[in-house]
Amino acid sequence: MNIKQIAEKAGVSVATVSRVLNHPESVAVKTREKIQKIIDEEEYTPNWFAQGLNFNKTKTIGLVIPHTLNSTYMEIANGVEEVARQKGYITFMCNMEGNPELEKEYIDQLVNRKVDGIILLYSLGLDDEYTEWIDELDMPVVTIGESKIKADWDSVKVDNRAAMAEITSYMLECGHRRIGVLRGTDPEAETMYMLQGFRNVMKASGIRVEEKMIFDVGDNIEGGYIGMKKMIGVLPKLPDAVITTGDEIAYGAMDAIKEMGYRIPEDIAITGFGNDRMSTLVEPKLTTVELPYRKMGIYGARVLFDHIEEKEQKKKHVTRSIKLQAKSRIRKSCGHEGRIGEMF
Repeated sequence: MNIKQIAEKAGVSVATVSRVLNHPESVAVKTREKIQKIIDEEEYTPNWFAQGLNFNKTKTIGLVIPHTLNSTYMEIANGVEEVARQKGYITFMCNMEGNPELEKEYIDQLVNRKVDGIILLYSLGLDDEYTEWIDELDMPVVTIGESKIKADWDSVKVDNRAAMAEITSYMLECGHRRIGVLRGTDPEAETMYMLQGFRNVMKASGIRVEEKMIFDVGDNIEGGYIGMKKMIGVLPKLPDAVITTGDEIAYGAMDAIKEMGYRIPEDIAITGFGNDRMSTLVEPKLTTVELPYRKMGIYGARVLFDHIEEKEQKKKHVTRSIKLQAKSRIRKSCGHEGRIGEMF
């Protein structure tokens, strides 16, 4: 049975059946259920490839991510796929493995496969000539997270500068003044904004930032461990507190602090960034910043599908820039007097 026969059996137009298959939310519930019942009874399976040829659509989107082993990226990807499934789309996930050339290669392949749109997670940066080529193709693109791309594309980001400013302010409220920073560099643009947020608060509070207390480290437990050892080793006096740009960095730093015979938070307070699942299992529980990863994926996908539908309807596209807010999760590691918030 084909789509025309289904329309005849349901007593509706072919266009109505097509809307049920492609945009079910646009069809009245009673009519949609009637058509869907016939589709199920006849075990009709749409030929998506043929539809792509006929309607210049493939019902697929591309998702390019830096690393598949990073739980952060996968949480964002889950948000993207949730929306894609609701829209009846398939998501092609591409792992660029931190390689900017591989990122371009995957985008080329996605374009050749005629995907309807592309989402780039924390892009490693595409040159102007390349982004102009994508614009000439009229390919809907959304970037999630900070990137160095200059193109006027839709974007979804988190206000990392404000998030770090908030956690720094809280550390000052706890009485800490000599505050060190263990800064990861992946993604570089985001941690740069975090460092700006830290500096802004310290300056506004009249506290001089000691550059020798800021260390660039690897974005993992080992990086935090080594960085913390170095910091304690070179400073003539222990820092009151250490702020990190990632929870894994904080875990490593905590191991180093304990190994060297110091207490958390009595001797050195510490914070993370990301609200990893382990943050409430380490001892003491880690003060951190909760980032809306899944929401980033959901918003990014919604923006992409809005663009795709505008393109179908030949409407003028207006670039959307969405900035989400993070939340501080206050727990024992920062040295707060009460224990309110440790349930988070």
